[in-house]
Amino acid sequence: MKQFLPAAAAVALQITACLAEELLPVQIRAPTVAHFSDIVANNTLDFGCRPIAHPTSDGKFQLQALLTRDQISWLHGEYSSDESITIQETVLSKRQTSGQAPIGTGDRFSGGSVAPSGLGTKASGTTIASILNVNEINSAITGLANAYPGAFFKYNLPYTTFQGRTAVAAYTGAGSDTSKYRLYLSAGMHARERGGPDNLIYWVSDLLAANKSGSGLTYGSKSYTNAQVKSVLNAGIVLFPLVNPDGVVYDQSSGSLWRKNRNTRSGTSGSSIGVDLNRNFNFLWNFRKYFSSSVSPASTSPSSEAFYGTAAESEQETKNHVSVYDKFPGIRWFMDIHSAAGTILYSWGDDVNQSTDPKQNFLNATYDGKRGVTGDSTYKEYIPSADATAIKRAADATVASMRAVGSRDYISQQSVGLYPTSGASDDYAFSRFWAKPGVNKVYGFTMEFGYATNFYPTITEFNRNILDTNAGFMEWALTAISVGLQ
Repeated sequence: MKQFLPAAAAVALQITACLAEELLPVQIRAPTVAHFSDIVANNTLDFGCRPIAHPTSDGKFQLQALLTRDQISWLHGEYSSDESITIQETVLSKRQTSGQAPIGTGDRFSGGSVAPSGLGTKASGTTIASILNVNEINSAITGLANAYPGAFFKYNLPYTTFQGRTAVAAYTGAGSDTSKYRLYLSAGMHARERGGPDNLIYWVSDLLAANKSGSGLTYGSKSYTNAQVKSVLNAGIVLFPLVNPDGVVYDQSSGSLWRKNRNTRSGTSGSSIGVDLNRNFNFLWNFRKYFSSSVSPASTSPSSEAFYGTAAESEQETKNHVSVYDKFPGIRWFMDIHSAAGTILYSWGDDVNQSTDPKQNFLNATYDGKRGVTGDSTYKEYIPSADATAIKRAADATVASMRAVGSRDYISQQSVGLYPTSGASDDYAFSRFWAKPGVNKVYGFTMEFGYATNFYPTITEFNRNILDTNAGFMEWALTAISVGLQ
């Protein structure tokens, strides 16, 4: 196994990444996925939401990372004698180019007197000029509530953020009875993943507009009828478009590729600030207890991009996210919207799936300390075969629709991918059924839109992302309806 960075050097490089040096997209290529195991085990490196290896046209695999110059030099040195692994940085990062989509200024929705309007009801070639700022995300929700009284409902979530902001959620399609809502989508958990809230807001805007006018929706080469629009709305949609407002405010003002929230209790400067919200959910959160010591599904270091916090659900944003399940107990399907990898991920994320041995499950203490080694036979996470079939069907259908929009490639795969994760929102959603008596079973997914490590899209990419994701949301929802909402 290659040597990891010493602890002091690791912290120094993490701080450098946020304070002094540009984070550069890096492509690491190898003949097999197994070649990446040592690299991914080093949680001082930034692999985005999850380390995902994509197959290449020449039969190899490619892993994306965001690294500083010092980290790139270290990586070159560690693998200089291994000719099977190549490390190549892109010429320019997105923050060094002038083509990235701008952030909106002011409030295009005038405090809610104007409703947002998506691309699915517009002529082909119509574009949106800028990414929503945090104020506009909130006023967009108000605008929809004002434009569709009795059909679209907004509400404030119960926990204010570390910096004192109130988070807003909404629901639409199934009336005022919150027990009738089956679909839950969230976005904006990782601050730097620009466009996630926009994708969700514009899709719901399209549904409401098409339902009112009696029309269908068109996203590139993919179209949906008005009957399909009504079917999706009738399933009941809950949306939490901006999970991490503190982080997004900071990222949009600093252009620093900021990922975490802005909690300073564990650190007050540089990269030591903040918690990775997508490692903070109550699913095998204490990874040092539940996982093999040879894997690092999260990090205990505040300077890591994957810092898991001080306890499961320690963060207000995580508590807000979880509170939605209590308000809407009938939720059956969940999707968390992220970028940037071009994938649809489905449970489980802690180990490889298996449907033969129910005893191998995340609640069984017999397997504590053994989980997460994806290439072994000691432990694999149990999933009932019917559930495995259902979630793969939905993921594959979502990917097919996103490809059909404009032939941009997407893949579906199990969340565990190259390496396990703990405390993630999608696994938390699925785990609730077994961990909390009396709650509904929820199928959890993560959508990673866009291109690998391209967190700051160009304006063209931003608009393509809206089309891709909105078709994906439609197909995911329609498949959910087909599989079952109860």
